[in-house]
Amino acid sequence: MIGSITDIELDEIITKYRPIITFKVKKSIGGQTPDWEDIANEIITNVIDKVKSGEFRGESSIGTYIFTITKRRIIDHIRGKSKILRHAPEVDPFPQPHVYFENKEKAETLANAIESLKPKYKEILYLYYYKDLSREEVAQKLGIPPNRVSERVNYAQKLLKKILKP
Repeated sequence: MIGSITDIELDEIITKYRPIITFKVKKSIGGQTPDWEDIANEIITNVIDKVKSGEFRGESSIGTYIFTITKRRIIDHIRGKSKILRHAPEVDPFPQPHVYFENKEKAETLANAIESLKPKYKEILYLYYYKDLSREEVAQKLGIPPNRVSERVNYAQKLLKKILKP
């Protein structure tokens, strides 16, 4: 068993092993991964804490101890990333060009229909759907009762359905 390590010896150990830890982390998770530096610093901090607390008992060399901590932290990081990737939603494929143009045409048709409404209905739809204000907020902004907001929104929707009917 080794006696307690002084701060000077600990500084020498860290100076010696920091480049090795950094290399191992970059090689394992990729230098392009933005987390590599944080992980390397976390490992070094972890080593310092464990040595100072007496958790390192000297049953192996300090190098082996550091490599074990490094390896475990890298594995934990990779497992964490793969867990996130397993639960990540599937990315939708790019829509076909005709779908884009159909949606654009529908949006233009709806915009023209809304434009043909009376100003009080256009404004209520704008505030309620586009600005995403609550019924009470729209009522306050327009100076009308909240139930009147609901009536106007419903009536504006009926008018739009009538206009858009083929």
